[in-house]
Amino acid sequence: MRGRTVIAGVGHTAYGKHPDRDRVSLIVEACRNALADAGVAKDMVDGVLVKMANAEPSILYGQKVAEALGMKPKIGCALDQGGAANIALISYAALAIEAGMLDIAIVCYGDTPRTGSRKVYARPRGDDAVYGWYSTAAGYALLHQRYKQQYALGDEGFGAVAVTCRSHGARNPHAHLQKPITLDEYMASPFVVEPLRRDDCCLLSDGAAAVIVMSARRARELGIAQAVPVLGFGQAQESWEVHLREDLTRTVAGASAEMALRMAGLEHRDIAVAQLYDCFTVTPLITLEDYGFCKRGQAARFAAEGGIGLDGGLPLNTSGGLLSETGTPGLQLVIEGVRQMRGDANLPVGGSGACIVSNQGGTMHTHSTLILGRAA
Repeated sequence: MRGRTVIAGVGHTAYGKHPDRDRVSLIVEACRNALADAGVAKDMVDGVLVKMANAEPSILYGQKVAEALGMKPKIGCALDQGGAANIALISYAALAIEAGMLDIAIVCYGDTPRTGSRKVYARPRGDDAVYGWYSTAAGYALLHQRYKQQYALGDEGFGAVAVTCRSHGARNPHAHLQKPITLDEYMASPFVVEPLRRDDCCLLSDGAAAVIVMSARRARELGIAQAVPVLGFGQAQESWEVHLREDLTRTVAGASAEMALRMAGLEHRDIAVAQLYDCFTVTPLITLEDYGFCKRGQAARFAAEGGIGLDGGLPLNTSGGLLSETGTPGLQLVIEGVRQMRGDANLPVGGSGACIVSNQGGTMHTHSTLILGRAA
């Protein structure tokens, strides 16, 4: 599968607030932009794969999106793996193309939690709600607290993630939040669920994004010069709720990355840039360790010492990530990876190395990994 599939085009809407739009209309706009970027007519597309909307899941959602696009795809579906779904859908599209079931696929997502319903993020967490366990932030507060305690950490590493992502986002004209912060400002930001500060938490953003997936052979036939090869992908799923896990500082991300690196035939030193899911600042730190880029308990120090900056050992979330570009779950990270590999990113990272992208959902329940190579 290595390099046999490419991402031929990317597109998105403005990120932020869309009070007069519904999620399907935003998806249509993002898909139109992705098709234009690839130079592909919509009647050539025979696959529409949609990440289920977080706010209000609905039956036959993939078919609803396809109808709005004016398409009758061979394969049309919606998938729910939380924030891990977008890379999972890209991998499913790649497998279907390899099997001869599809020619060209759109993978897309859109939602309006900023101006629409955000109840999915605030919902009670099962029977434990009687003890006050409400909201997505509460589960990540447990992970954050345990990570700090297990490795005797201060707040500087978490702050470095927030400061770095906000710095990159401040230079991204498409970012929802274009406001840099200092470490002192991070330390002064109020607690949401202690020990999580406001600036540890990602945005809630309206918006949509889409990518065009096809075989490398098809891209050559169509003359798409900047197609980005998919070198590897992987997935892994955690079945246990947070408080039932044996170790709160390790996740299934390691198995997902191992699968992707093995498919790509790459080692860690071959990766030049990373776009890692950063719904909360603890998430990319644990992911760096699960992926094997840092030893256990060392990612916070790596971040605090500048390792994730543009001139660091592994530049991270170069368009701002979920903490600054947009809180929409995951496809924006893929798009930034594609732009880095095409050489047209807003803050380009040079060299010949590949890009690794992570998506994860729930409270680090689901995970998917994508490795992209440089456009030929």
